[in-house]
Amino acid sequence: MRADLTASVVVFLVALPLCVGVAVASGVPAELGLVTGIVGGLVTGLLPGSSLQVSGPAAGLTVLVLEAVTEYGLGPLGVFVLIAGGLQLLMGLLRLGRWFRAISIAVVEGMLAGIGLVLIAGQLYAVADAEAPGSGPANLAGLPGLFTGVAGDPRALTAAALGVGSIAVMALWKLMPARVRTIPAPLAAVGGATALTALFGLPVERVEVSGLLGVIRPPSADDFGALASAGAVGTVVAITLIASAESLFSAAAVDRLHNGPATHYDKELMAQGAGNAVCGALGALPMTAVIVRSAANVQAGARTKASRVLHGGWLLLFAALVPAALGLIPLACLAGVLVYSGWKLIPLAEVRQLWRQRRGEAVILLVTAVAIVVTNMFEGVLAGLLLAVAKSAWETSHVQVHVQPDDGPGNGPLRVVVSGNATFLRLPRILSTLESLPRDRPIELDLLDLRHLDHACHTALVNWADRHNDEKGATRVLLPTG
Repeated sequence: MRADLTASVVVFLVALPLCVGVAVASGVPAELGLVTGIVGGLVTGLLPGSSLQVSGPAAGLTVLVLEAVTEYGLGPLGVFVLIAGGLQLLMGLLRLGRWFRAISIAVVEGMLAGIGLVLIAGQLYAVADAEAPGSGPANLAGLPGLFTGVAGDPRALTAAALGVGSIAVMALWKLMPARVRTIPAPLAAVGGATALTALFGLPVERVEVSGLLGVIRPPSADDFGALASAGAVGTVVAITLIASAESLFSAAAVDRLHNGPATHYDKELMAQGAGNAVCGALGALPMTAVIVRSAANVQAGARTKASRVLHGGWLLLFAALVPAALGLIPLACLAGVLVYSGWKLIPLAEVRQLWRQRRGEAVILLVTAVAIVVTNMFEGVLAGLLLAVAKSAWETSHVQVHVQPDDGPGNGPLRVVVSGNATFLRLPRILSTLESLPRDRPIELDLLDLRHLDHACHTALVNWADRHNDEKGATRVLLPTG
């Protein structure tokens, strides 16, 4: 219990600035991030599934939530999260958790890279206490103007100094002595920036505080009306799939960090669903399992799920007893923490390795990331999944077309053997070979070695045989039985 108590304090110190930062970046009151963190500890933390994984608001859903709040408002967000939680519970009951392991890693890493790029592009404006234009492309296009504007504005320069300083602390914290590193890097960055702001009275924007009870707003009947929009339904599906995938991929990573019981994927999916259902009922942010907090929990020596439950209790005590402390935190330093978090989401090493070894997977990763930046989260991930399926279909549809040498007098039948998987993807190659054969020679088309013959190929081959027969040739087709 002593180990779990110590670990819970460490996780609380890591989670506190991240909960607040994710909420602010998502366009909702800072306290809602704490509500999601509390639910992640006290609700999801008590349920079976994973013993050491810690849940709460995650940077991976920031972009999607911001888009939803901007388009539909804060009220319908609770509806979206509530229904997403219900869908996760249903998927867990149907034992679909293990199927999330079938998602292409390139798509997942591309999703994280896209989220990271959009998060960085948006939060760079908050670093300078400026308002982002909105969409990913607009944010990227406006960065040169942002940099020139900051250079001529003393208030923006002050905020940018705090933000850049926070990024530097996060990046260089691993170089500090071991005793100093017992303080989590996000807490050190936020704590240092807050102290400087208070000490020198710096003229920067701070977190707005309204109290924990003041931000809890269960969805009303009118909020459910937003579901009439196809875009809202897409948002619910995106929250469900991304939150589930991120949680289960995080579980697989956390299982490699400890020797305790392995995660039960279906139970963990239900635990995440229960937590999101409660968050939705309270009008809070969606939750996922978060690898940063989970890794800190393991590295701090946690032994049981008591540590993650206790971390939720510490968040609740903080939010109830000293909520005014949030009002001292400068927004620029929180933005700096999230810029660094967004950078860590971009898998640069994996991209280089994939480009050297499996270039097709690297293309899927890059296309997914770019599609997310250009369009939105749901459409970008869908584009990546479709590309991954197309690539797999192309690679598995190998077909060989072999025209056996003609050793006869020159007017006997030509034997053509087709083997492998004959699908519509390889149809141009098959027809090109067949159409290059002499039209006045009989052809024996041997399809006995085919493992798969789809309807498109079957129809095309029948049509080719009919045409060949009409041109005074003769075709004999050998088909596999069944």
